[in-house]
Amino acid sequence: QYHTITSEDFMRFIALLFALFQPIRNLANVNVPIQTGIAAGERIFGMLDVKSDIRDLPDAIALPPFISKIEYQDVHFQYAQSTIPAVTEINLTINKGEVVALVGASGAGKTTVADLLPRFYDVSSGSITIDGLDIRHVTRFSLRAQLGIVSQETILFNDSIHNNIAYGMEKSRLEVIEAAKLAHAHQFIEEMDDGYESVIGERGTRLSGGQRQRLAIARALLKNPAILILDEATSALDTESERLVQQAIDRLMKNRTAIVIAHRLTTILNADKIVAMDRGKIIEVGTHKELLTQGGLYKKLYQMQFEN
Repeated sequence: QYHTITSEDFMRFIALLFALFQPIRNLANVNVPIQTGIAAGERIFGMLDVKSDIRDLPDAIALPPFISKIEYQDVHFQYAQSTIPAVTEINLTINKGEVVALVGASGAGKTTVADLLPRFYDVSSGSITIDGLDIRHVTRFSLRAQLGIVSQETILFNDSIHNNIAYGMEKSRLEVIEAAKLAHAHQFIEEMDDGYESVIGERGTRLSGGQRQRLAIARALLKNPAILILDEATSALDTESERLVQQAIDRLMKNRTAIVIAHRLTTILNADKIVAMDRGKIIEVGTHKELLTQGGLYKKLYQMQFEN
C-alpha cells in the first residue's frame, strides 16, 4: 500500500532534512573535544587525588604570631631520590627583624635551607622552630600564612592582573593598587589596554621578567607576611629591571624578617647576617665586613664575582 504526500509536505520534509544536516554533522565532530576533555579531566583529578607527603599531625596547633626568632637546630635533609644529604649540620638563628642572606655556589644547599621553613619538605633529622615551636607541630596553613615567598620563577596565572596580585586573598582594588605602587608595578599596569583587568597569559607570558617579578612582590606586599623568603629574585633580570625590582624588594623587606638567597652579592652587602654555604654545610656566618676580614669562602665568592 502506497501513501502519497502533497508537494507542500515534500518541501517541508526537504527543509527539515537540510535543517538537521548541520547539527548531525556537528554531533559527529564533537567526539574529539569530548575525548580530549575526558583525558584532561582524568589527569587533573589524578593530580587532585595525590596525597601530600607533608601532613598536619592530629594534634597540630595554629602557629601564634611571630615575635622572636627562627632556629635551625642540627638540621639534616636528604631528598628521596638522592644518596647523599642535601644539607647537613645546619645550625642557624634568625632573630625577628633580621635580614639573613644565604650565599654559595650552585648546589650548595641554599634553596633547600629556605624550602624547609614553609615545610615544602620535612627535615630528615634535627628541628626548625619558630618562637620555640617545632614547625612540624603546627598546621601548615597557619605556618604558611605568616610567610611570603618571591622566587626567581614567578607563579602567575592566565587571569587579570588584579586577580594575580590578590590571589588567595579578598582584597579591594584600592588595596591592590597601593601594593602595586609600592612594588613599582602601577605605572606599567596603567599603560596596558585594560589596566588591572588585563589578562597576562599563562605564567605571565605577556609580561617581561621584571614586570612578572614586580607583580610577585606586589602580591607579597599585599599579604603583609611576618617572614619573607626571597630566592634569587633578581638573578635573571637586566640592569634597569633589577634596579626597579631591588627597590621594590627593599620596601618589602623593611621591618620584616627575611631570608635572602643571593646570586648577585651586591644585593646583600647590608644584610645583618651572611651565611656562606658549601656542599650542604654552613662554612661561615657574619656581616659583609666580618667575612671579608676572615678571608674565607665568602671573600673568594666576592672576589670571583667582582673580578668578572
